Amino acid sequence: MSKKNKLNGIVSKINTLPEFVRVKALTTFFGTVVKYTGTTGIKVEELTEKRAVVTQKNKKSVQNHIGSVHAVACVLIAESATGYLAGMNVPDSSVVVIKTIKADYVKRAKGDMKAVATLTNEQVKLMRSSEKGETTVKVTVTDGDGKEPVLMEMVWAWTPKKRK
Repeated sequence: MSKKNKLNGIVSKINTLPEFVRVKALTTFFGTVVKYTGTTGIKVEELTEKRAVVTQKNKKSVQNHIGSVHAVACVLIAESATGYLAGMNVPDSSVVVIKTIKADYVKRAKGDMKAVATLTNEQVKLMRSSEKGETTVKVTVTDGDGKEPVLMEMVWAWTPKKRK
């Protein structure tokens, strides 16, 4: 596999911190880099080159009219988890952007929400070795009962920062 990118290096250093400060450090870092997410209250619980876990507490500021986490907040944690994961693996010479978001709401969400995104070894290899491409990042969004109220599909693309 090709070498790790700058983001991967920064996150790897954060991941060496003691567990009690790691989540705060990851969350603060991404909230500074991706400004919008810093305003939403999401937490980056875990991030490696193959797995990302992002959570959202069910608090008033993110609730819909029926008291559960708003539909768009569910999309946000899935987009964030998959995007952070994609960003960990593309070359520094490329920029990563969301291409497709599909959300199928199948039941009412209860409690806090969690998004877990994963990449296969093959996807990591493809992303690290190609300056341009796209891949579907697997993501599962679960609620406080451990049920999957929304089925998501996220396709991420990456292209060279400088056009040739």
